[in-house]
Order: sequence, then structure tokens, then C-alpha cells
Amino acid sequence: MKKKILFITPPYHCGVLESAGRWLPLNFVYLAGSLQKAGYEVAIYDAMVKFHNYPEIRNYLENSPADVVATTAYTAMINDALQVLKLAKEVNPSVITLLGGIHPTFCFEEILQENHSFVDYIIRGEGEETIIELVNCLSAGDDPVKVSGIAFRQEGKIVSTAERSFVADFDSLPMAWDLIDWRDYTFRTKPGSILAMVSSSRGCTQGCTFCSQRLFWKQSWRARKPENFVIELEYLNKKYGIDVVMLSDEVPTLDRARWERILDLLIAKKMDMELLMETRVDDILRDKDILHKYKKAGVLHIYVGVESASQETLDRFHKNLKIEQSAEAIELINQQEIISETSFVLGMPEDTPESIKKTIELAQYYNPDMAFFLAIAPWPYSEIYPELKPYIQVFDYSKYNLVNPVVKPKQMTLEELNRALLNAFRTFYIRKFSQLEQISKFKKDYLLAVAKLFVEHSYLAQEMKSISGKIPEEVQKLITQMSADKVDKVTEP
Repeated sequence: MKKKILFITPPYHCGVLESAGRWLPLNFVYLAGSLQKAGYEVAIYDAMVKFHNYPEIRNYLENSPADVVATTAYTAMINDALQVLKLAKEVNPSVITLLGGIHPTFCFEEILQENHSFVDYIIRGEGEETIIELVNCLSAGDDPVKVSGIAFRQEGKIVSTAERSFVADFDSLPMAWDLIDWRDYTFRTKPGSILAMVSSSRGCTQGCTFCSQRLFWKQSWRARKPENFVIELEYLNKKYGIDVVMLSDEVPTLDRARWERILDLLIAKKMDMELLMETRVDDILRDKDILHKYKKAGVLHIYVGVESASQETLDRFHKNLKIEQSAEAIELINQQEIISETSFVLGMPEDTPESIKKTIELAQYYNPDMAFFLAIAPWPYSEIYPELKPYIQVFDYSKYNLVNPVVKPKQMTLEELNRALLNAFRTFYIRKFSQLEQISKFKKDYLLAVAKLFVEHSYLAQEMKSISGKIPEEVQKLITQMSADKVDKVTEP
């Protein structure tokens, strides 16, 4: 009898991603698709997006028993992922528990040393082929040592099997879209929308020292064929009514010819679908002559990572980027009436109130529609970790979320850094909201929706309340006025 496999998302929240939308677990869609193809019964329980807590998760486990329970984790999520598997073992001590994702891939020894009583196997790296081989092996009562790409504890010792190569043909991987409860997923700036996450490529060839993705994918990049990818988007649009798609790719635009083919196909299809994506500054500069196709193909929102106002810090991060290039790329995006977003990583050991002020000024000069000021997160497996380690003051992984400062600058306390981060956000958006009358109606309406999200759903609202006792008066007035203006326009005859 084939085993039943249940995927559960850990109920982790930090008020960042969920403020903009409800994002489906794409990794589970791929893993579940591979298992379905192999003949297994599979279910996906997105406890995170449903905002379910542990009693509700326990109830689900009790009422939907499975032979295998699997979850995933990046660093900030690892504590909750472990709690999910511990709960699964409490409900059913004979259940097989699996853990995958970026953090377990690199920190499997620490996890298995401390949590082996309820973590049976860790899947290291890309999981589609590994999970099938592992479940087949366990079903047959065979020795898991034969399965590449896993780690587990055996006879008191931690066993790490041979590394597994990446799937050669990315297009060959099936996806279990039928397991998704589409009612759960929406893009908050577009009420009533149905949001999907889709991947057109995997990996990144860059060498950013703070990044986890380039380590996980070993600085490789694989892409799907344009025709295959666009067929999938068309299927999601027609079958499930998907009208907003987030590309999960780190760099979907790496191969210009392939990317332009995708744009041309999307333009020809004329689907009622908007795309959210991120890419690199240098790809935007390279594509300045075809950026009009981005807009025509439905690209609504582009994030590019600027990261720092200091060229020295950019070089230290191995960003392979010049400050002036970022300003040009953001301006090019703005010219196409596409929403531009960027971020700045702060809290390095050398940061001071003066350097952070300079970053705010540069962010205003760049003039993206949206900017985020993030606290450096010292992933324990990143290249930059040894450099940051002496300055780490918080060792709770749940705080390694780019929101909570955990690295103390030499000349600031963590509290001072936290206030500086929030002030950077506040200063940038006070100015941005005050300039709304100078921008197009499309961008004004979009930023109005974003402003409401900040107040109603974002961690920033709560943090700002904790500092001042209330949302800054300037912001409240602007949001109230903009909301009134919008209502007046809607009700005009």
C-alpha cells in the first residue's frame, strides 16, 4: 500500500510577506507533483497562510492522518518547522518526518544533534527526485544510506549521504496545482485577485556574500523553455482564474533571448494577468530597448536589489554593481509606469546614524515607488557570517528575518538601530506620500493601497505604534485624505 504524504507549512509570521499578499508554497507544489506522478497520495496543508496555530495544526493531524509529514524552513522559520514535526510525532509516534529547505540543507548536523527524536530525515538541496527515492526506499524497508541527498541519525551518529545533482530537465517536473486551495491566495493591492507563484528558472550565478540562494543552487542557473512556461501561465489563468502571478525566480531575465521570447509570447496571448517579479539592475540596463515589452506583457511590479548606499559595502557584498547604475535602472522602470521597488541592507558593524541618514537620502534620490530598509541577517551558512559573528547579539533564529536587528553595529545599540530602521522607512514614505499628486493615477492608486497595507497588515504599523504610541499623524492624515478622495471619485456620477 502506497504511503500518504502530508506537507505542512510552518506557522511563521513576521509581518513582511503577508502584508502584501498570501503566497502559496510553490516548493510543495513541485514536490507533491513528483510524488503524485510516482503514485502516492499527497496533501498540502498551508497552516501559515491560513494563520492556524498549533492547536489547529494538531487537530488537522489528528483528523487527517498521514504516513509521512514533511515541512520546510529558511532560517527564521526553522523553530516553527521543528515544532510542526514534534507535534506530528506526538500525534502519531510512528509517523515518518521529513525536513527540507535552505536552513536544513546547510545546518543538518545542528538540527539532527538536538532534534533527532522527532526529525527522521533531512532532504538536502533540490528535493523532487530525493523525496521519491526516499519514500520508495522506506516503503520497501531498504537502507536509506542508498538515497543521495539526505541526512539522518543512525546508531547515534549523523549520516550524510552523497550529494545529489540537480534535475537536468527543469521542464520535466510535474506540478500539483490541483492540491492548492486557491481561495487562500490573493494580492492585497488588487482586491478579489487570485495569486499564483510560478517559477521559470532556478538559481543565480552571482556571488553576493550575504545571500542564501546562490549557495543553495551552487551559483548555477537553469531555465524552462519559454513556450512551456507560458503554456503553464495560460493554464492557470483559464483553469483557476489566476490574474496575478509572482515569479519566484531570483533572476528570470538572465538569458535575454529567452526572456524576450517569454515577453513576446505573453503579449501575443493577451491574458488578463499581471506579473510581479524581481531581477538585477544590470539586466534592466541591458534591456532598456525592450522595457516597453515588459509593460505590454503585463509586468506590474519589479523589485531590484540595491542593498547599500556605500560603494565599499556593495563591493564587500560582491554585488558587482555601481551605485549610479541603480539610479538609472529605477528611473527606466519608472518611465514605463511599472511599480519600482528596492531594498537597502543596514546594520553592518560599521553603520552609524550618519551612514543610515546617507542611505535614506540616496533612497530618496533613487526615487523608487517602494523602498524597504532591512536589518542584515547573518545566515549561519553564508559567506559573510564569519565576519559578522563577533557582532551578533541575538541567537534566536526566528529573529533572523531582515526585520529584527540581530547584529550590533560598533557605534549603535540594537535599540538605536531598530529606531533608525523604522525612521528610515518613516522618512522615505512621508516624502513619497506627500508627492502623490505629482505622479500618475495608476501609481497613486497603487501606493494608496500600499499605504493601507502598511497600516492594517504590516509589522511596521505595530512597530511604529510601539515607539510613538500611534501611527505618525502625518501618515494618518495622508491616508485618510487619499481614501476620501478615492471614495469621492468612485461615487461621482
